[in-house]
Amino acid sequence: MTTLTAEPAYWSTAQKITFRFFMIFFVLYVLLNPNAVAPFTFGLFNLYIAPFHALIPWLAKHVLHLSRPITEFTGGSGDTTYDYVILLFLTTLSAIGAIIWSITGRKTHNYNKLLYWLTVIVRYYVAITMVSYGSAKIIKLQFPSPSFGRLIEPVGSMSPMGLAWTYMGYSVGFNYFTGFAELIAGLLLFFRKTTTLGAIVGLVVAGNIMAINYCFDVPVKLLSTALVFMCLFLMIRDTTRLINFFFRNREALPSNLSPHRFKAKWKNITLAAIKYLLVAFTLFSNFANSISLAKQYGDNAKKPPLYGIYNVERFIKNNDTLPPLTTDTLRWSKFWISYVDGITIKLMNDSTKFYPATMDTVKHQIVVNNAVTLNYTFEKPDIMILKGIWKKDSISVRVHKLDPKNFSLLKRGFHWVNEVPFNK
Repeated sequence: MTTLTAEPAYWSTAQKITFRFFMIFFVLYVLLNPNAVAPFTFGLFNLYIAPFHALIPWLAKHVLHLSRPITEFTGGSGDTTYDYVILLFLTTLSAIGAIIWSITGRKTHNYNKLLYWLTVIVRYYVAITMVSYGSAKIIKLQFPSPSFGRLIEPVGSMSPMGLAWTYMGYSVGFNYFTGFAELIAGLLLFFRKTTTLGAIVGLVVAGNIMAINYCFDVPVKLLSTALVFMCLFLMIRDTTRLINFFFRNREALPSNLSPHRFKAKWKNITLAAIKYLLVAFTLFSNFANSISLAKQYGDNAKKPPLYGIYNVERFIKNNDTLPPLTTDTLRWSKFWISYVDGITIKLMNDSTKFYPATMDTVKHQIVVNNAVTLNYTFEKPDIMILKGIWKKDSISVRVHKLDPKNFSLLKRGFHWVNEVPFNK
């Protein structure tokens, strides 16, 4: 008979107090930062989060006396002032709750059953988040290939996050590597017997995400840090076993993975059915959503008419040819069309601006801001002439379409053999 690591019948006071804090903290964190992990709950979240969008700014102003009012909530950034204040709020609430619980629950010997269910909540939260992240990388949606603007932007002009996104977006293979690592971690965490392995893999993966977020100023520091702590939490019950195995070269008894079952058989069957439906739904919905979005925004999305990057060879304003002076704020240097809804123009002084625009391939026109019409003709397949009124001046612009593959970043490719490093 295999001897299993026994669940302790008596917990120390410190263990019980710590558990009470994290029990409240993790449940509150999942509720206030659901990260779309539960299906069909987005509408419900918007209902119960609304009061917090009023409470947290009030606390920030009247209790914390912050100098600036909170106007931004969790969205494009997960590190807003709101996010930090709500983290402080739920930490304080967890501490108060743990104190009250410790006073009222002094006679409780252990929380083995509650620990089991808290572990279920945490591992499913991390698992679904990892699957979501992994699918966005495997489909190559989160990190698109370097845009035309990135290709001509000096490295020193990039933001740290822009540099990280370019680094990640350049390599399809690296997206697969990181994406499958996240997917594997998530799948392992869905099942009790592979929870510890999933937590170890998840710790490495989430640690890497956290390092990138901190070192490249990516505004998802709080969530990635929470994922790291959650993976550590999932490993904590196996601390002695892991230390014995990895560091002491001692026997590590099998962990007690016996599930906490209900007496009624139908409840256990229902829970098992819900679990496998949730796993299937998570995989299907995330990949289906990523594939759908990739068709609209990904590397293989349908390209707009005149898609490409163009170098301005000649710029005539009111019959005067403007020389390519770097101080000129009217003459174009380059322009590119990446999206169906606009063009981006780079001036000689290196400033860029995006203009909403539509392209009519029948009339050979580009309509900018629903007001300015530029007519275009082709001298050659890669030479285009633009004519029209721009900022009340008549312009004629001769542009040469560039081949993005001629940029060293895209041209270099992969080499097994390098006699000398190609580092320019």
